Amino acid sequence: MLIANDQEWSARSLETILGPHGYAVLRSYTARQTIDLARRVRPDVVILDVRMPDGDGLELARQLRAADSLGSTTPILITSSDPGHRGQQVAAYAAGAWDYILLPLDGEVLIHKLDTFAAAKREADSVRDEGLLDTATGLYNAKGLARRAQEIGAEASRRRDPLACVAVIPTPEDGSAFDETTSDDVVKRVAARVGELLRRTGRVSDAVGRLGRTEFAIIAPATEPAGAHRLAERVRAAVDAERIAASAEPTEASGGHIRVRVGYYAVPDFAESTVDAVEMLVRATSALRQSVTTGVRAPIQAFGTAQESVVGL
Repeated sequence: MLIANDQEWSARSLETILGPHGYAVLRSYTARQTIDLARRVRPDVVILDVRMPDGDGLELARQLRAADSLGSTTPILITSSDPGHRGQQVAAYAAGAWDYILLPLDGEVLIHKLDTFAAAKREADSVRDEGLLDTATGLYNAKGLARRAQEIGAEASRRRDPLACVAVIPTPEDGSAFDETTSDDVVKRVAARVGELLRRTGRVSDAVGRLGRTEFAIIAPATEPAGAHRLAERVRAAVDAERIAASAEPTEASGGHIRVRVGYYAVPDFAESTVDAVEMLVRATSALRQSVTTGVRAPIQAFGTAQESVVGL
């Protein structure tokens, strides 16, 4: 656990709460020191104050999130003594924070959050060690998503729950496709932005993965066809929000403005489904690929449909 805070009373308050619950604490007092410690120690959790003596806490969160030594699976929590406003909280999440916490702390709530976040990180690290995560986005890779599909499908069958698979692919604004001629740098930027968008859009219970260079999928447990439609709409709404929030025209090197197409396949009772969860995933992605090549513009309602919106990258 790394606490980045130059306010002695605040940092000591955190240590008093964390110590009895088994969290070993390291302290840093400046943004520079925090980055250096994160690189050397690779903490499981980082708690940083929104104001640092040598920089802004949100910018520090962005730098930590971009650092190879930390990655996307390490929880970052930002604390603030100011009531703030919604815009500050949104900016914190956009900077890569998992939570934005107002002081004074509720110790019991904080410990439960940290236990949950730390468990999620351990699971993600374990999955990555088994080669089931995409290193560029921190999402499941094709192998990892297939494994999660089998696990989620088994549970859905036992509970007779609905199950949905949603596939997403970005294309350039001109309607062409990102293909083998597209530079790796552009693909990396596009994949990272879309992957983060899907991570924020999905629920904690959803499994989100990258299946190809710019192809993604979401496996949504307990989601009937109508719920899959709503999930697709949330993806589109998130895309629209990204487009509106873009403060400058994106460059060609960043991927430019892109269109995101969404398709899904869902069943109301997985126990009665004639296909397994992996086949559902295959059907959703196959339908999405077909919509890209044929230019289908049908509304998102059922298997084989796609809809698009625009986002700036």
